[in-house]
Amino acid sequence: MKLNAEQQKKVEDNLGLVNKVINDKVHGPYYLGMYTRDDLFQIGCIGLCKAAATDKGGNFSTYAYRLIWNQICDALIYSTRRQTHETIYDVTPYTAEPDDNDFELGLAIDQALKKAKLDAPPSTAKGIDAIRLMSEGYTCGEIGEQIGATDKQVTAMVSKARKFLKERKDVLALAGNM
Repeated sequence: MKLNAEQQKKVEDNLGLVNKVINDKVHGPYYLGMYTRDDLFQIGCIGLCKAAATDKGGNFSTYAYRLIWNQICDALIYSTRRQTHETIYDVTPYTAEPDDNDFELGLAIDQALKKAKLDAPPSTAKGIDAIRLMSEGYTCGEIGEQIGATDKQVTAMVSKARKFLKERKDVLALAGNM
């Protein structure tokens, strides 16, 4: 943007207005985003130059105040969006190393469920099978299709199986290891 001599004089005479906007509108360090106060002053000066370039007469300071503040707001919004996107893309997914104890515990749970299934009535045994399938990521609807039941019936079977398993000492002992 190129300013003529009259516009440059207006900008020089009103530089204090930029500080006034910053002091009036920006409170505390948490509003600055990634900018320092000097950065905001420079951004405000851009708004002041735009005000001088587009002034149509009238009270210049009122018009410039709004343009300076809008320029600073635009910069703060941009910095917030930029920080948000940088934070999102900077997150590194961490995965835990498989633990040998987890594998052994999984085998013990599997054996306890097999043993409980042998002792359980048929509807409870179906519930134990449903619990296993749920642990593999199947939904109640998908399990129902496999065993020929509705999803609500599967939920009831799982509830009945959980009550049955909570009464077994071998399963309760495993629950204490978790």
